[in-house]
Amino acid sequence: MNGRTRRVSQRSQMTQKKRDLGFSLLLLLPAVVITTIFILVPVVDSVRESFLDYKMKNIISGRPGEWNHFANYIKLAANAKLGPAIVHTFLFCLVVVLFQFVFGMALALVLNSDIKGARFLRSIMMMPWCVPTVISALTWMWLFQPQYGFMRWFTGIVTGGRVMDLALLNNPSTALSGIAIAALWKQIPLTTLLLLSGLQNVPDSIEEAAIMDGANAWNRFFKITLPYMKSVIKVVLSMAIIENFKQFPLIWTMTGGGPDNSTTTLAILSYREAFVSNNLGSGAAVTTVWMLLMIVVVIVFNKLMGDNQTT
Repeated sequence: MNGRTRRVSQRSQMTQKKRDLGFSLLLLLPAVVITTIFILVPVVDSVRESFLDYKMKNIISGRPGEWNHFANYIKLAANAKLGPAIVHTFLFCLVVVLFQFVFGMALALVLNSDIKGARFLRSIMMMPWCVPTVISALTWMWLFQPQYGFMRWFTGIVTGGRVMDLALLNNPSTALSGIAIAALWKQIPLTTLLLLSGLQNVPDSIEEAAIMDGANAWNRFFKITLPYMKSVIKVVLSMAIIENFKQFPLIWTMTGGGPDNSTTTLAILSYREAFVSNNLGSGAAVTTVWMLLMIVVVIVFNKLMGDNQTT
């Protein structure tokens, strides 16, 4: 009797597991369908078009593109703008992500302290992040405007009327820095909020034990706080890397890739090839290279960060 009861119980457990698995798959189905339709299919189609002679006239006439024997990639390799675009993309991403993390962590530490008005500061801090990217770009274009911009007016007051050249977006050597400032202004609030949530999950008991053992603030931060925040930091940096590696609307609105191609990233180059030069196949080739580089960067970053477990 016991053996029969055991077999019945095992069959019941297996049936329940199958039901749970079926229910889980049913819950995942909408996400899988949406991801397939709006992400995987466009990516595969873009890679396919990168091997075709596919221009705007093909869309208008409805004629499919023709296989061009890797001509898009051969042309892309000979394009003098590709190398600088890759450099600008990596430089912009590196600088913005680095400063975004440093300033975000500093603000998170301040907001995690017992300062007055911390809740109010958290609320107003998110305002730049809520502003649409194009509006942020137009705002910073006005701030940097060399004739009547806010920066010119403000520096005139500070310097006693002496005019300073702050036309960052008009200078090839400083244009990318001006865009980076605008990107930081918009992205730091979300980074701060995420890091703040990580700080608040660090166990107080371990901090108190470290203080009793004589650990100073620097040691507690680098040996206790950061290790416990490793999973949060990994997510924050991954989001920042992807966001800035594919940054397009901010750069296109503020400079359009100029002056003198000094802010032309892979995103800008892809758009120009596809919709300015009307060569969708060439634009798809740039997009494919851009996507592969981003995948490599994310994989290398995850390897460097290791697992999320703290010791």
